[in-house]
Amino acid sequence: MERTEILALGHYAPPRVVSNRDLAPLVGLSAEEIERRTGVRERRYASAGTSCSDLALKAVENALASAGMEKNEIDCILYATLSPDHFFPGSGCFLQEKLGLAGVPAFDIRNQCSGFLYGLSVADHFVRLGTYRRVLVVGAEIHSTGLDLSRSGQDLSILFGDGAGCAILGPSRGHSEILAIRLHADGSYSRILWVESPSSGRPGQITPGDLERGAQFPRMQGHTVFRHAVKRLNEVVRELLSEEYGVADVSLYVFHQANLRIVERVTQSMEIPPERVFNNIDRFGNTTAASIPIALSEAERSGRLRRGDLVVLASFGSGFTWAGALLRY
Repeated sequence: MERTEILALGHYAPPRVVSNRDLAPLVGLSAEEIERRTGVRERRYASAGTSCSDLALKAVENALASAGMEKNEIDCILYATLSPDHFFPGSGCFLQEKLGLAGVPAFDIRNQCSGFLYGLSVADHFVRLGTYRRVLVVGAEIHSTGLDLSRSGQDLSILFGDGAGCAILGPSRGHSEILAIRLHADGSYSRILWVESPSSGRPGQITPGDLERGAQFPRMQGHTVFRHAVKRLNEVVRELLSEEYGVADVSLYVFHQANLRIVERVTQSMEIPPERVFNNIDRFGNTTAASIPIALSEAERSGRLRRGDLVVLASFGSGFTWAGALLRY
């Protein structure tokens, strides 16, 4: 059975920078308070008329260029997002069209913040079994067009930004490989962090009453999410390391960039040295499914991620879903 490695990484963020000072008068918080709560200083917003798959295309083109690969080498697309171009068809199909890869299978993955790692698991199995040789895993989001930029939406709107990241997976060419992936979910918490409407359970899928009470915007019970995120991220990292590796054996930890305070709580409780953790939430905010691949791509380009490094990836998000991956990069 083949081993799988990440052959290429890429990311893209829109050029428009939105600072805490830009948001402060809208949400009723100071710029300093936003940073204190979240660790975010700025985020990127896409320009009007830009679709999620437009961002994904840029990330894929960057990955291909960095690895010297041709797009025709891609034989499967896995696209993770909670902000698709349209309700249907899946955004993977829109990306496939833009890449000019007619006939290549395209999947959408709806696991929110854990979507990229769920996609990584599927891609790993495809490669190991020889089903596909070059699998593209994308995480891409445009949050900015779906946020409640008012006082009532301040808990969530201050967190999110737009962006895309991707990885191209294939058979291992040497010592690099995905060593382990763990996936989890607990649907009993589905309504703790969610968007209630549109819903297929409603006539017309969204009602005037929904719009009046803002049911089309994301809502979150913040304290519950924070508590469970810290617990589950701890668990999945320990599950990955098990008895074979210790915390000190890992060269780089890349956590989903949900909230810097969550990452700090996890790393402190596990006694992970800060210099072994890569964070970029201060500049990008929470980009959900794009968070981990953007961070991985940035870490590689900055020299923080090198071939041969033992790397831990971990995510937690809506669903609740959580996941982790251990790989030798």
